[in-house]
Amino acid sequence: MTGLNPNLLLAVPLAPLAGSAIAGLLGTKFFGNVAGRKVSTVATILGVLIAFLLSFQTLLQVMDGATFNGTVYRWMTVAGVDLVVGFQIDSLTAMMMCVVTFVSLMVHIYTIGYMAEDEGYNRFFSYISLFTFSMLMLVMSNNFLQLFFGWEAVGLVSYLLIGFWYKRPTAIFANMKAFLVNRVGDFGFILGIGLILAYTGSMDYQAVFQKKELLTTATLPGTDWMVITVACICLFIGAMGKSAQFPLHVWLPDSMEGPTPISALIHAATMVTAGIFMVSRMSPLFELSDVALSFVLVIGSITALFMGFLGIIQNDIKRVVAYSTLSQLGYMTVALGASAYSVAVFHLMTHAFFKALLFLGAGSVIIGMHHDQDIRNMGGLRKYMPITWITSLLGSLALIGTPLFSGFYSKDSIIEAVHATHIPGAGFANFAVLAGVFVTAFYSFRMYFLVFHGKERFGQAHAHGHDHHDDHAVAKAAHGDPHALHDSDAHHEEEDDDHGHHGLAPGEKPHESPFVVWFPLVMLAIPSVIIGFLAIGPMLHGSFFDNVIFVGQNHPAMHELNEEFHGPLAMAIHGLMTAPFWLALAGVVAAYYCYMINPRVPAWFYSKFKFLHTLLDNKYYMDAFNQAVFAKGARVLGEGLWRVGDRAIIDGLLVNGSAKVVGWIAQLARLGQTGYIYHYAFVMIIGILGFLVYFLPFWHA
Repeated sequence: MTGLNPNLLLAVPLAPLAGSAIAGLLGTKFFGNVAGRKVSTVATILGVLIAFLLSFQTLLQVMDGATFNGTVYRWMTVAGVDLVVGFQIDSLTAMMMCVVTFVSLMVHIYTIGYMAEDEGYNRFFSYISLFTFSMLMLVMSNNFLQLFFGWEAVGLVSYLLIGFWYKRPTAIFANMKAFLVNRVGDFGFILGIGLILAYTGSMDYQAVFQKKELLTTATLPGTDWMVITVACICLFIGAMGKSAQFPLHVWLPDSMEGPTPISALIHAATMVTAGIFMVSRMSPLFELSDVALSFVLVIGSITALFMGFLGIIQNDIKRVVAYSTLSQLGYMTVALGASAYSVAVFHLMTHAFFKALLFLGAGSVIIGMHHDQDIRNMGGLRKYMPITWITSLLGSLALIGTPLFSGFYSKDSIIEAVHATHIPGAGFANFAVLAGVFVTAFYSFRMYFLVFHGKERFGQAHAHGHDHHDDHAVAKAAHGDPHALHDSDAHHEEEDDDHGHHGLAPGEKPHESPFVVWFPLVMLAIPSVIIGFLAIGPMLHGSFFDNVIFVGQNHPAMHELNEEFHGPLAMAIHGLMTAPFWLALAGVVAAYYCYMINPRVPAWFYSKFKFLHTLLDNKYYMDAFNQAVFAKGARVLGEGLWRVGDRAIIDGLLVNGSAKVVGWIAQLARLGQTGYIYHYAFVMIIGILGFLVYFLPFWHA
């Protein structure tokens, strides 16, 4: 360990924790609200700012060669296993620290404007700072115990944030759904940690990596399954929950019930990227199992393609971005399966900036539209919200992989890595990531055109409610039918929330958001444009991840990427002639034609392929399946256990049954308790006689 001060490292997670404590303890009604809004705001933002500055300083030192891997606090030693709080600071950790703290800082500033009218203002600041602390503890850990602590802590705080508006039934349902689905993933995660501990005898990363050969030679008792394969798959099941991979993705779209700032924080730079970070950190283990890598590759491919399809039919502006997040997480997972861990982390970093930008841009639009989230009620916002418009455009261009933008370098590298890999499932993965390029461009610019361009559809007497999916009605409205939005068969009443009235009244116009809202948009737009150009050389083709991420000789994807790279500018120029660019361009053109020029096209598709629309609208019936099988099955099992176990066995047999047995014995005993002396004397005589008869043979003997 050289060059890094452990006390300063400890200050990185503790500064947001201190801010969270001040806002949560002194700034809420429960403790008398002695701090007030200003103190809570300053304390939490200052805590995250300190964490960001220290993280940036740490990154600069790490780039100069400094590292740290040591124990900060020893909790206990059990059966020779050390349970400690420890930090492993290297290039992967330092990069994650900077991304988490910078995005969190922008979200904190944004929250000042977005949550200004909410009575839970201080509580929200406390939660997001606590979330930042949890994520920092996760990425800075050097052992599985601390990793699991951070893993569960981000899950707990996300539960609080998704259900922040706890008076709304939909929010309570969404946060419980997120909590339960993540418990499924976490069960697999802790099984993986348990297997590693059982076979290596340690929870420290480096100690486990040094003993990894033990995992490659051992099989699970009673099976021929390799321990390394089972352990890696179990760890990845944990990542499937946190990083919302199919089929454990169902919680993420519903988590849009939380306030928009936390959507940006959870779905851009923190919780959903925890699984990607964990698998990258565990690259020395995953490289030893092609079966596990194939599993990762196929799951990521399914998520990247099929979750993108769902984004096409969404009309809630936040849900479009949410399904985009699912799809992009699939791209990262595909890179992990192709053994291109550094590419996955690179896309994690670029995605954090432009996806946070898109979420916060969506929130700015929601503010301007008086909390109406339906893109069919928008249109023409470009002239009313110029800063939100230009920053959202930049974020969308980065998302679809436009050459020179950050998303181009990371997404194109993923596609090339998949093309170069030979892991089973690579053929399907190659198709999925290429098809996903067109799908991403189509739904991204469908949203962009419907929100910022075309006919103004706000301030009408009849407007859509929240989260509807009816392109047929959109097409009719775009052609000037004022009743189309009202006549949509997808129409349903919008749910009430803490913001009161939704949407602009007739004659009312949108407005640009205040400085504290658009300033983070500008700050996030800058790295969304340039960070890929600046970072691709050192991160993917330089020594940035040397001795941090490990790739085996039998996995050639990164080697081929290195051979084909001739600088970021040359890569961008070459990108203009590749299939991904033309697919993305086709997606943009198709979206423009369908929603700006000829809206009859989506209406025709809707009428001809209504079954497909219904399938997508019902999210492949995954929620219905989970409700019918798992939720209903749990209720049936619970009712059965209650009827048989609780009522019949415990209450009926053990409690009431034992009471009845005692009663029967008492009734029999009462027959002999007459109160007459001659009855008792008779019983005594009979007893003596029986005694003599029983023992007489022994006396003769």
